[in-house]
Amino acid sequence: MEKELSKLMGFRPEIKVVDATLRDGGLVNDFYFTDEFVKELYQTNVKAGVDYMEFGYKASKELFDVNKFGKWKFCDDDHIREITGDNNSPLKIAVMADVGRCDFRKDIQEKSNSPIDLIRVACYLHQIPAAVEMIEDAKSKGYEVSCNIMAVSNAQEADLKIALETIAKSPADILYIVDSYGSIYPEQMARLADIFLNIAAKYSKQVGIHAHDNQKLAFANTIECCGDGVNYLDATYASMGRGAGNCSIENLIGFLKNPKFNIYPVIKFLEEQMAPLKEQCKWGYDWQYLLTGILNQHPRTAIAYTKDNRKDITNFYKEITSES
Repeated sequence: MEKELSKLMGFRPEIKVVDATLRDGGLVNDFYFTDEFVKELYQTNVKAGVDYMEFGYKASKELFDVNKFGKWKFCDDDHIREITGDNNSPLKIAVMADVGRCDFRKDIQEKSNSPIDLIRVACYLHQIPAAVEMIEDAKSKGYEVSCNIMAVSNAQEADLKIALETIAKSPADILYIVDSYGSIYPEQMARLADIFLNIAAKYSKQVGIHAHDNQKLAFANTIECCGDGVNYLDATYASMGRGAGNCSIENLIGFLKNPKFNIYPVIKFLEEQMAPLKEQCKWGYDWQYLLTGILNQHPRTAIAYTKDNRKDITNFYKEITSES
C-alpha cells in the first residue's frame, strides 16, 4: 500500500499523458474537426505539457470512403504538418492503426519522412498474429510502437497472458490495457495492471491504460493503474470519445504531481473550444452507457439509442438483456 501511495503522491518523470481527443473524439463527429480546433488543441497540448497527441487513425482509403469522414480518419502526413509544422516542441505525435483496417505497408511511411512518432496498433485478442506483423513493420520504419489490446474485459486470463507474452516478445514498446466497454472496476483493473506489468517487466516494456467512462470509472481506473506503476495514461478533453467517452484530461492533469503539467491552458481550451463543440455533438456518461457497461457489452446499442433520441430506458434495458 505504501508503495502504491508513493507512486500516486510522488513525482514520476516517466509518466506520459496521451491526448486521444481527435482520435476517440472523432468517433463522435466522424472526424469533422475544423483546422482551427485542431491547431488550438495542438498548441494547448504543448502549453499544458502533454507528452503525446493522437491525431486520429491511419484508416484504409479502400475500406472507408474519404467523402464520408473528416481527414483525421486517415491522418495523411501532409495534413499533420499543416497543423504542427516541424513540431519544434517536446510533444510527440501519435496515430492509431487498426488491424484489418489499415493499409499499413503503403500508408505508413518511413519515420524519417513522417511527422509521426508513435504508431498505436489496435487489435482484439484473436488478431495478435496480424498485430505482430504491423508492429514489426512500424518498428522497422523507425517508430515507437504500442499494442492496444481492445475489449480485455472479455478475455480469459490464460488467453490474455499468452497474447501478452507474444506481444511483449515483439518489438512493441508499450502494452496497453483497453477497457473498451467501460465495464471494469478498479479492483479488477488492479489485477489486470498486475498481469500486464509483470509480463512487460520481463521484456523491458512499458504499460498504458485507455479507459472508457460508462460507469464513471475512467478517471478512477486510470489513477488506479498509475498507482500500480502504469506510465502511459490516455485522456481526452471534456472526456470526448465514443459513447460515454474517456478519462478527462482535466481530471488527470489536475491530479498529477509532475510540475511540467499546466492545467490553465486546459481550462482555457475547455471554455473556448470544447463547450461550443459539445453544443454541436453529444457524448459522455448517460444511463444507456451505464447499462452496457454493467453488462460488459459493446456500446453500439447505446450509441444507436442516443442517435435515435430515445427516452425509453426501461425498454432499452429489456432489449439488451433479452435472450432472444
